[in-house]
Amino acid sequence: MKKRMLYIPFLSMLLLTACSEKAEPETPMDEEETATQEETTEEETLKEEEDLAVDEEESEDIAVQAPQYELNPKTYSIQPIGEANPQVVLLTIDDAPDKRALDMAKTLKRLDAPAIFFVNGHFIATEEKKAILKEIYDMGFIIGNHTKTHANLKQISEEEQYEEIISVNDIVEEVTGERPKFFRAPFGVNTDFSRALAEEEGMQLMNWSYGYDFEKDYMTKEKIADIMVNTELLRNGSNLLMHDREWTADALEEIVNGLRDKGYELVDPHLIKGIDGREEGE
Repeated sequence: MKKRMLYIPFLSMLLLTACSEKAEPETPMDEEETATQEETTEEETLKEEEDLAVDEEESEDIAVQAPQYELNPKTYSIQPIGEANPQVVLLTIDDAPDKRALDMAKTLKRLDAPAIFFVNGHFIATEEKKAILKEIYDMGFIIGNHTKTHANLKQISEEEQYEEIISVNDIVEEVTGERPKFFRAPFGVNTDFSRALAEEEGMQLMNWSYGYDFEKDYMTKEKIADIMVNTELLRNGSNLLMHDREWTADALEEIVNGLRDKGYELVDPHLIKGIDGREEGE
């Protein structure tokens, strides 16, 4: 009997000790962790709200932007819409990215000079060239379609024309996330099929007003810089054709400065009305 009486109080003490341990309040560390979690949640919410506000603001800017220029369908010159500055020229560079396209893009970016880079599919077949194309695009330049192999479209079948055009659109979209909005046929030669296909793809046909760097007499930095600025063909809205060539790349800064010295503004291709009535960048 005495043994039982000793055992019961001892058991009661164990139960009381266990209950008191469970009932202990949270430590200060737990409170700090809870506060930190609440602060982190609030910060994440504020960050999401700020990002959403920025996205909405950018969307509004795009929505209110209106085209300021359009292409003349006969001369391919640039025409102002409304009160846009008429004294503009458009810079375009073909056969990219062959040799110096990235250098040319960096020069134009530094000079705040917009342009269209027309690419050939056989120049963007490797991962290295795709990376160059992406870098040019990320600088803000529009990428145009100049066919896969620079073939004369009048000398090949419709099936081959389709491959020449669509394969370039596909690879440009793969690299940049955007399909080209302009199509320039090699040698300026289109067919009824290429015209219809370009329209189906949402691309405007693009030829040029003048260009010289493919002619033997102008294959030096000095010669091409002089003729591109001082030709009698230079006028409001001129569509300037240049190529990814050593001499043109070396002369590019002088060409840009020369055009500006004559009072010409370099038109931003994003402000040219597309075939669906919107600006190209929308």
